[in-house]
Amino acid sequence: MIRLSIPLRQALARLSLPVLIAAAFGIMLLGKADAVLIERARMTLADALSPIWGAVQQPVAALRGAVQETEALWNMRAENVRLTEENERLRRWQATALALEAENALLRRQLAWVPDPAPQFRTARVVADAGGTYARAVLLATGPQHNVRKGQIALDERGFAGRVTEVGSRSARVLLATDINSRVPVTLEGSRARAIMVGNNAARPRLQHWPEGMLPREGDRVVTSAQAGAFPAGLPVGIVRWTESGAAEVELFAHLERLDVLRLFDFGLSGILPPESVARPEPRGRR
Repeated sequence: MIRLSIPLRQALARLSLPVLIAAAFGIMLLGKADAVLIERARMTLADALSPIWGAVQQPVAALRGAVQETEALWNMRAENVRLTEENERLRRWQATALALEAENALLRRQLAWVPDPAPQFRTARVVADAGGTYARAVLLATGPQHNVRKGQIALDERGFAGRVTEVGSRSARVLLATDINSRVPVTLEGSRARAIMVGNNAARPRLQHWPEGMLPREGDRVVTSAQAGAFPAGLPVGIVRWTESGAAEVELFAHLERLDVLRLFDFGLSGILPPESVARPEPRGRR
């Protein structure tokens, strides 16, 4: 064993810390230089292999495109078969409709049928949930000289929505079919039975007072009835739906939860009008 003198050991002790610091910096620099060298080598290899990858990708892409085109052609063939069958059904229905149209025209001529005049209507924008007396109503901006009157029928692009109950100088309030105050005479197209559609402040009004032994059927189409002279006959309303509790309800065609515009039709009817009042804009929120 080599024995060092005390001064030499003291000198080595004083130099150990600077040597360790220098070694740490050297290792850090070496690691940094090594990472740079590895990155340069990787990029050099990528530059050398990129033309080869490009050449290999071309036939692969061509093969993939051919497979996709084959699948598209196969799907198009199946779609053409489906469309051909659907067109055949539509042609049969068209022939049936043309025959019925000719038959109706013949019967009208024999009966000296006088068609109903086309109703006048105007379109108004829904500006707010009207609030006020009714829970389910909307306020329409009609403008001056609007010729809107109480009792006019409001429809959206799908079907019956409600009826004008209040008219102001620049606005009108429409009582929607879902309001608890709404009572609409309707006809079930399947059985031609009459009933009353009663609003309940929910999304689906209920059916009541249909004839005994003529229970509404699930899926029956519901249209308005001309009873009491308040509504014209035949306006589309909705479809019968039975609840789990055994109540007959009407799934409305109109989307009352997102009304933007309504058409107000004047059928010249004045039966069962609400008392006179003036609409006051009291919006609770923009629709």
